[in-house]
Amino acid sequence: MCKTNCKPKIIIFDLDYTLWPFWVDTHVIPPFKKKGNDVVDSRGQIIQYYKEVPDVLKHLYEAGYELGVASRTSEIQGAKQLLNLFNWDKYLKYKEIYPGCKVTHFSKIQKASGIDYKDMVFFDDEDRNIVDVGKLGVTCIFVKNGVNHALVESLLKKF
Repeated sequence: MCKTNCKPKIIIFDLDYTLWPFWVDTHVIPPFKKKGNDVVDSRGQIIQYYKEVPDVLKHLYEAGYELGVASRTSEIQGAKQLLNLFNWDKYLKYKEIYPGCKVTHFSKIQKASGIDYKDMVFFDDEDRNIVDVGKLGVTCIFVKNGVNHALVESLLKKF
Protein backbone atom coordinates (compact mmCIF):
# COMPACT_ATOMS: atom_id res chain seq x y z
CA MET A 1 0.00 0.00 0.00
CA CYS A 2 1.26 3.46 -0.77
CA LYS A 3 1.44 6.03 1.99
CA THR A 4 1.14 9.27 0.02
CA ASN A 5 0.32 10.39 -3.48
CA CYS A 6 -1.31 7.11 -4.56
CA LYS A 7 -2.90 7.30 -7.95
CA PRO A 8 -3.77 4.85 -10.68
CA LYS A 9 -1.35 4.58 -13.58
CA ILE A 10 -3.94 3.66 -16.22
CA ILE A 11 -7.63 4.58 -16.40
CA ILE A 12 -9.74 2.51 -18.81
CA PHE A 13 -13.29 3.24 -19.94
CA ASP A 14 -15.97 1.11 -21.52
CA LEU A 15 -17.72 2.89 -24.43
CA ASP A 16 -21.44 2.02 -24.66
CA TYR A 17 -23.48 3.59 -21.85
CA THR A 18 -20.24 4.74 -20.23
CA LEU A 19 -18.81 7.40 -22.58
CA TRP A 20 -21.90 7.63 -24.80
CA PRO A 21 -25.59 6.82 -24.20
CA PHE A 22 -26.16 4.08 -26.80
CA TRP A 23 -24.88 0.77 -28.13
CA VAL A 24 -22.77 1.53 -31.18
CA ASP A 25 -23.64 -1.83 -32.76
CA THR A 26 -27.46 -1.48 -32.55
CA HIS A 27 -28.70 2.08 -31.84
CA VAL A 28 -26.80 4.06 -34.47
CA ILE A 29 -25.85 3.24 -38.06
CA PRO A 30 -22.30 3.77 -39.32
CA PRO A 31 -20.53 5.15 -41.17
CA PHE A 32 -20.36 8.35 -39.14
CA LYS A 33 -19.29 11.76 -40.38
CA LYS A 34 -18.91 15.36 -39.32
CA LYS A 35 -21.76 17.70 -40.27
CA GLY A 36 -20.82 21.16 -39.10
CA ASN A 37 -19.99 20.80 -35.41
CA ASP A 38 -22.06 17.62 -35.07
CA VAL A 39 -21.26 13.97 -35.68
CA VAL A 40 -24.07 12.15 -37.50
CA ASP A 41 -24.76 8.55 -38.49
CA SER A 42 -25.69 7.36 -41.98
CA ARG A 43 -29.33 8.43 -41.39
CA GLY A 44 -28.30 11.93 -40.38
CA GLN A 45 -29.11 11.27 -36.70
CA ILE A 46 -26.91 13.40 -34.42
CA ILE A 47 -24.66 11.27 -32.24
CA GLN A 48 -24.43 12.47 -28.64
CA TYR A 49 -21.96 11.58 -25.90
CA TYR A 50 -22.35 12.13 -22.18
CA LYS A 51 -21.89 15.85 -21.63
CA GLU A 52 -18.87 15.85 -19.31
CA VAL A 53 -16.87 13.11 -21.08
CA PRO A 54 -14.66 15.30 -23.32
CA ASP A 55 -13.68 17.51 -20.38
CA VAL A 56 -13.07 14.49 -18.11
CA LEU A 57 -10.78 12.87 -20.71
CA LYS A 58 -8.89 16.14 -21.30
CA HIS A 59 -8.48 16.77 -17.56
CA LEU A 60 -7.19 13.24 -16.83
CA TYR A 61 -4.83 13.30 -19.81
CA GLU A 62 -3.42 16.70 -18.82
CA ALA A 63 -3.00 15.43 -15.24
CA GLY A 64 -0.66 12.75 -16.61
CA TYR A 65 -2.83 9.64 -16.53
CA GLU A 66 -2.55 7.04 -19.28
CA LEU A 67 -6.05 6.46 -20.69
CA GLY A 68 -7.68 3.75 -22.72
CA VAL A 69 -10.91 2.11 -23.78
CA ALA A 70 -12.06 -1.50 -23.59
CA SER A 71 -15.26 -2.40 -25.44
CA ARG A 72 -16.88 -5.70 -26.35
CA THR A 73 -18.75 -4.22 -29.32
CA SER A 74 -18.90 -6.03 -32.64
CA GLU A 75 -19.01 -2.62 -34.40
CA ILE A 76 -15.24 -2.14 -34.17
CA GLN A 77 -14.81 0.32 -37.05
CA GLY A 78 -17.80 2.42 -36.00
CA ALA A 79 -16.52 2.73 -32.42
CA LYS A 80 -13.05 3.73 -33.62
CA GLN A 81 -14.57 6.19 -36.09
CA LEU A 82 -16.56 7.88 -33.29
CA LEU A 83 -13.47 8.16 -31.07
CA ASN A 84 -11.73 9.88 -33.96
CA LEU A 85 -14.64 12.17 -34.91
CA PHE A 86 -15.17 13.21 -31.27
CA ASN A 87 -11.43 14.02 -31.23
CA TRP A 88 -10.79 11.71 -28.25
CA ASP A 89 -8.08 9.63 -29.97
CA LYS A 90 -5.44 12.10 -28.81
CA TYR A 91 -6.14 11.15 -25.18
CA LEU A 92 -6.30 7.37 -25.59
CA LYS A 93 -3.11 5.32 -25.50
CA TYR A 94 -4.87 1.93 -25.34
CA LYS A 95 -7.79 0.81 -27.52
CA GLU A 96 -9.09 -2.72 -27.12
CA ILE A 97 -12.32 -2.81 -29.13
CA TYR A 98 -13.67 -6.22 -30.18
CA PRO A 99 -16.16 -8.87 -28.95
CA GLY A 100 -15.14 -11.18 -26.12
CA CYS A 101 -14.40 -11.14 -22.41
CA LYS A 102 -12.95 -7.93 -20.99
CA VAL A 103 -10.28 -10.01 -19.25
CA THR A 104 -8.69 -10.41 -22.71
CA HIS A 105 -8.83 -6.64 -23.26
CA PHE A 106 -7.07 -6.04 -19.94
CA SER A 107 -4.51 -8.76 -20.51
CA LYS A 108 -3.46 -7.01 -23.72
CA ILE A 109 -3.35 -3.59 -21.99
CA GLN A 110 -1.27 -5.10 -19.16
CA LYS A 111 1.20 -6.67 -21.63
CA ALA A 112 1.48 -3.47 -23.71
CA SER A 113 1.94 -1.21 -20.68
CA GLY A 114 3.84 -3.44 -18.25
CA ILE A 115 1.64 -1.95 -15.51
CA ASP A 116 0.18 -4.14 -12.76
CA TYR A 117 -3.58 -4.67 -12.67
CA LYS A 118 -3.65 -3.16 -9.15
CA ASP A 119 -2.53 0.16 -10.68
CA MET A 120 -5.43 0.23 -13.17
CA VAL A 121 -8.96 1.62 -12.87
CA PHE A 122 -11.91 0.60 -15.02
CA PHE A 123 -15.25 2.37 -15.54
CA ASP A 124 -18.10 0.23 -16.96
CA ASP A 125 -21.90 0.08 -16.90
CA GLU A 126 -22.21 -3.73 -16.84
CA ASP A 127 -21.89 -5.80 -13.66
CA ARG A 128 -20.50 -8.85 -15.49
CA ASN A 129 -17.54 -6.82 -16.77
CA ILE A 130 -16.95 -5.27 -13.33
CA VAL A 131 -16.91 -8.77 -11.78
CA ASP A 132 -14.61 -10.30 -14.45
CA VAL A 133 -12.08 -7.46 -14.48
CA GLY A 134 -12.26 -6.98 -10.71
CA LYS A 135 -10.99 -10.56 -10.24
CA LEU A 136 -7.74 -9.45 -11.91
CA GLY A 137 -7.16 -6.89 -9.14
CA VAL A 138 -8.27 -3.87 -11.19
CA THR A 139 -10.24 -1.22 -9.26
CA CYS A 140 -13.63 -1.19 -11.01
CA ILE A 141 -16.25 1.54 -10.87
CA PHE A 142 -19.86 0.90 -11.83
CA VAL A 143 -21.22 3.67 -14.08
CA LYS A 144 -24.97 4.39 -13.86
CA ASN A 145 -25.50 7.46 -16.05
CA GLY A 146 -22.28 8.03 -17.94
CA VAL A 147 -18.84 9.13 -16.82
CA ASN A 148 -18.70 12.55 -15.18
CA HIS A 149 -16.33 14.64 -13.05
CA ALA A 150 -17.96 13.72 -9.73
CA LEU A 151 -17.61 9.97 -10.40
CA VAL A 152 -13.96 10.28 -11.44
CA GLU A 153 -13.04 12.60 -8.56
CA SER A 154 -14.63 10.28 -5.98
CA LEU A 155 -12.61 7.38 -7.39
CA LEU A 156 -9.33 9.32 -7.35
CA LYS A 157 -9.90 10.33 -3.72
CA LYS A 158 -10.54 6.71 -2.71
CA PHE A 159 -7.74 5.07 -4.73
